[in-house]
Amino acid sequence: MRILMACAAFPPFIDGGGPISALMIAKLIQQSGHELEVVNVADREEREIYDGIQVQRLSTLNIDWNYRLPRPWWKRLLWHALENFNPRAFVVMRRQIRRFRPDIVLTDSIENVNVATWAAARSCGVPVAHILRSAFLLCWKGSMHRASGNCSKVCTSCQCTSLGKKFSSRFVDAVIGETRFIVTKHTSNGYFPHASAHVIPGLLPSKIAPAPRGLVEGRPIRMGYLGVLDEVKGLDILAEALHLLGPTDQAQFFIAGTANSPYGKGLPAKFPSATRFVGWVRPDEFLREIDVLVMPSILQEAFGRVIIEAFGSGVPVIGSSAGGIPETIEPGKSGLLFPVGDAPALASLLRDIIADPAQLARLSEGALEAAYRYTPEKISSAYDAIFTRLQSTELSRLSLRDAN
Repeated sequence: MRILMACAAFPPFIDGGGPISALMIAKLIQQSGHELEVVNVADREEREIYDGIQVQRLSTLNIDWNYRLPRPWWKRLLWHALENFNPRAFVVMRRQIRRFRPDIVLTDSIENVNVATWAAARSCGVPVAHILRSAFLLCWKGSMHRASGNCSKVCTSCQCTSLGKKFSSRFVDAVIGETRFIVTKHTSNGYFPHASAHVIPGLLPSKIAPAPRGLVEGRPIRMGYLGVLDEVKGLDILAEALHLLGPTDQAQFFIAGTANSPYGKGLPAKFPSATRFVGWVRPDEFLREIDVLVMPSILQEAFGRVIIEAFGSGVPVIGSSAGGIPETIEPGKSGLLFPVGDAPALASLLRDIIADPAQLARLSEGALEAAYRYTPEKISSAYDAIFTRLQSTELSRLSLRDAN
């Protein structure tokens, strides 16, 4: 099939896990034998081959495209207003669809390429599949999180600023989420009323470790955190749990991540003095050096790629119950779970592991077994099934139209 993949962001622009996930899906689709082209927004319009993928870069369709950079309030307001339906995006993306003549349009997140892409595809008679990676369609911040905590429902201001996104979701034929949590969060709020709903977890492209991990004799248990040094990742909860755990020579704790923000730079003062901050590291190298990973996020994570990366290295994960995390970690098998924001509960789990380190071998075995759910073969097969279904449905529509 010919597949046009429109991405909110794509390497070399990296603003988190989204662009990397988009690249992995693009390579997976191409390796499955489909003819693929990626469209995304960048600083200037150009065509290039990036890591073997044909990419059409478009100059910004909104007033600007890099929403990570500081900008005045009026620009932020206008950007969000246009994200509800951008006429320019409709015209440009319709032109791209007509040029490439795809069998399927796949959108991987939707910021900047805009929800108007769905309407453009419908106007060209091309079926659409959309991959959810955040709550951007529901919440203008994309997180459904405030300073007071996670939002239990979509607030009035977010409903009002997302009307166009919600309306445009009716043009999507299949919606895909990495967890049931993120799919249900949208469909239960009236999004994607005509789409089939699918759960396809994230992809683990690296090789899976050949054997479970064993504890190294003569050294403490190594516990670690790997990710963004941001408050929503639950690092204050982790710091509190380590203080509650108290000094111990049976365990060491390592924090991996770059401290670019004032919050990140102030983290060492919140943690026990024995905690080691190692800065930026290669994930695979870091995971080889630890025995258990902690993911204390207070944010309602749509998935949590670092969890399956840990599984692939045979590292069990202690995670919070936030968002889609519980769908990935099987308590007592591939890791452990604690109530989101509950530092005493996390400290108790860490204390149990220190008291009975032998359980890590069993959990490592379960983590490694879980990793095989995320292999390219399984994920590719799941996407192909959706593409085949969409194409056959569209062919049926055309046949029925021709018959009439």
